[in-house]
Amino acid sequence: MGAFVGFCSFSYETGVPMVQVAFMTGMMWALPGQLILIGAMIAGASLPAAAIAVGLSSMRLMPMVTVLIPEIRSKSTPTWKLLFLSHFIAVTTWVYTMQNVRDIPENGRLPFFAGFGITMTCANVVLVAVLYGVIDRLPEMVAGALFFLTPIYFITSIWASARTPEVYFAMVAGLILGPIFHHLTPGYSILVAGIAGGIVAFALERTIRKFRGADES
Repeated sequence: MGAFVGFCSFSYETGVPMVQVAFMTGMMWALPGQLILIGAMIAGASLPAAAIAVGLSSMRLMPMVTVLIPEIRSKSTPTWKLLFLSHFIAVTTWVYTMQNVRDIPENGRLPFFAGFGITMTCANVVLVAVLYGVIDRLPEMVAGALFFLTPIYFITSIWASARTPEVYFAMVAGLILGPIFHHLTPGYSILVAGIAGGIVAFALERTIRKFRGADES
C-alpha cells in the first residue's frame, strides 16, 4: 500500500485522471505494469510499444501462477475460478500465500487466497481513489516525498531480494540506458532500454560464469 501511495502521487503529477488510476489499479494489478504504462505515456510511446512493454513486464508473473495454482486448487475446483483468481497473483500475494498455504486445509486454500488477493486489490483501489483527491492539498515537500516513494521502494526491494548477479547487472544497465534511450528513441525508450539492459546483464553473467569455470578447471 505504501508503494501505491507513491504510484498515486506519480499519477497525479503526470495528469492521469483519478478514475483511470483506480481502474488501472484494479484491472492491471500489479504495480510495475502500471508504472511502465504511465512511463510510456509520459515518454510519448506508441500504443503498440506501450502494450508490448507492459505485456513483457507481466510475463514475470507466469511462473508464480504455475507454482501457486497447484497449491490452492483441489480436485473439484472449477477451471473458471482458477482463471479468475489468477488475476490477483502478484509478488506480495504470492509470497504470503506460499508461506502459509501448507498450514491451511486443502478445501480452505482457494478461499484463503481469494480473500487475501481480492482484499489487497480492492484496498489499493480505494486507497488511490481517496488519496488522489487530497494530494493537491498536501505541502509540496510531502507531495514530493510521496512521488519518489514508489521508485525508491522498487529499487531497494529488488536490489535487496536479488540472489543472482544478473539481477544487479540488469538494474544498473537499466538505470544507465534508460536516460540514454529516452533521448535516442523517445517513443520506445522503455522497451528498448529494457531489452538492451537484459541482453547486457545476460552477457555479463555468462562471461563471469565462463571465466569462473575456466579458473576452476
